Amino acid sequence: MENLSRVGFDNEKYLQEQTSAILKRVNRFNDKLYLEFGGKILYDYHASRVLPGFTPNVKMRLLQKLKDQVDVIMCVYAGDIERSKIRADFGITYDVDVLKSIDDLKWYGINVAAVVITRYEKQPAAVIFKNKLELKGIKVYLHYPTRGYPKNIDLIVSDEGYGANEYIETTKPIVVVTGPGPGSGKLATALSNLYHDYKKGKNAGYAKFETFPIWDLPINHMVNIAYEAATADLGDVNMIDPYHLKAYGVEAVNYNRDIESFNLLKEILTKITGDDSVYQSPTDMGVNRISAGIIDDEICKEAAYQEIIRRHLRGFVDYAMGEIGTKTLERNAEIMERVGAKDEDRLVVESARRAAKEAEKNGKGYAGIYCGAAIELQDGTIITGKNSSLLHASSGMILNAIKHLAGLPDNMILLPENIIDSVTHLKKDILNGKNASLDVEETLIALAISAISNPAAQMALQKLTELNNCEMHSTHIPTPGDEAGLRKLKINVTCDPLFSSKRLFVSE
Repeated sequence: MENLSRVGFDNEKYLQEQTSAILKRVNRFNDKLYLEFGGKILYDYHASRVLPGFTPNVKMRLLQKLKDQVDVIMCVYAGDIERSKIRADFGITYDVDVLKSIDDLKWYGINVAAVVITRYEKQPAAVIFKNKLELKGIKVYLHYPTRGYPKNIDLIVSDEGYGANEYIETTKPIVVVTGPGPGSGKLATALSNLYHDYKKGKNAGYAKFETFPIWDLPINHMVNIAYEAATADLGDVNMIDPYHLKAYGVEAVNYNRDIESFNLLKEILTKITGDDSVYQSPTDMGVNRISAGIIDDEICKEAAYQEIIRRHLRGFVDYAMGEIGTKTLERNAEIMERVGAKDEDRLVVESARRAAKEAEKNGKGYAGIYCGAAIELQDGTIITGKNSSLLHASSGMILNAIKHLAGLPDNMILLPENIIDSVTHLKKDILNGKNASLDVEETLIALAISAISNPAAQMALQKLTELNNCEMHSTHIPTPGDEAGLRKLKINVTCDPLFSSKRLFVSE
C-alpha cells in the first residue's frame, strides 16, 4: 500500500522566501504597509491538504518572525454577523471566529490593534457584538458602506467616501488586515486607512498576501485547479493575468475577480497616492512565494486531485443542506470532468458504501437506516464501520481503526457493556433522546473512561493521534456529535448527501 504521509512541501524554505519578500515590499514604502491577508492566517487546512507537509499554522510562524513589526486589524462584515454565517472547518460563526483568532494571535505574541465591523448599518447582532468586544477591552471601529463605490472614484476617494470611516490607530510598520472569510471588508479597510495616511502626509503602501492561485505555477496545474474547486460557490476562475503579460511579457496566474477589479483598484490607489506607477498588474500587488516550498510536484498534484474530489462530494452535501444552488454543483461537475476525476477515485468512498450495503444485507442498521464509514490510515490500510443500536457507523470505524493500529484482535472489547448501557440510559431514559447509540464524541469519552481499568482500551486510546489527517468517507451526513468528534481528531471527512435520520431536526 502507498504511504499517505509523503511530504511535498518544505515549510522552512517557504518561510525564508516569504519573509524576505514581505520585508522587501515594506522597504518600498517608508512609513507603513497594509498587507491584506486573502487566506486564513491560522488553520489553513485547504493548503495543508493540497500541499502535503504544509503546516496549517505556518503563516502564524511567519508573523511571529516579524511580530515586532506587525499590528493586526481583524475585519468582519456586519451582515455576516447578522445572519450567523458559519466557518465550515470549525462549525463556528464568523463573530466567534474573530474572538478565537484574537485569542490565538495573542497566544503567539502578536498584537491585535483593533476589530473593524465593516459595512455597518446598525444591524442588531453587530451592535451586540461591538458591545461584547468593548466590554472585553478590545478597540472596535465601525466602517460604513463606501459612498460612490464602485463607479465614482472622486466620491470614493474623498472625505465622504473612505474619509467617512474612522482612522484605525496602529503603531507598527506592517499592518496585517485579515478576517474570517471572503467579503469581510479587508480591502476597503486597508484603503480607508491608506487614504487617511496620505492626508496626514505618510507614504503608506498596500499589498496582498494570498496563497492561491499560485501565480508562478501553470494555470492548469492541479493545485491551481483545486483552488477553483474550493471557490466554486464564488465562481472564481483562474486566468492568465493580461496586465502582467503586457507589462513584463511573463505569464502569471491570477483569478477573475482580482483581474476584473484591477483597473478600479489602480485608479483608487493612484487617486490616493498620486502615483500611477506603483503596480502594473494584480499579480504585482501580491506577495506570494508559496511555490518556493514545493519540493515534490507530483505529490502535490495527487493531493490536489484528491481535494477536487473532496470538494465535489462536499458540494452535494451543501446542496442537501440548502447552502448552495445548482450553479455551484454544475461548476464542481465541470472541474471534475476537466481533470478526469470520479468520486470513486477517493478510495474510502466505495469502501464506505460497501459497508452500508453489508449492514443492510445483515439487517444490522438502526431504525431502518444503514450507514457505513471508511477511513484510510497512513499506511494505506482501509478500515470500515457500520451503524448499530449501540454505535454510529463513524464510532464503530474509529474503534476498529485504533484496534488495528494498536495490534489488537478484532474481537477485543474496548467499551464494556456496562459503560455503553450507562451512556445509553442517560441519553434515552433521562435526557429523552431519540437515538441512544453513541456518536463519535460520546464514544471518545466512553473510551477514556474504559481506559482507566482496561489496558486494551488504554493502548487503543494512545493511537487516536495517528488518525490525524487521515481520509474518511461516510454514507450519511455526520450528526453534530460525529462532526465535532471527527473534527477534533483532525480527520478529513467527506460524505454522501443522505441524512442519518428520517427526522427533520437532528440534534444528536
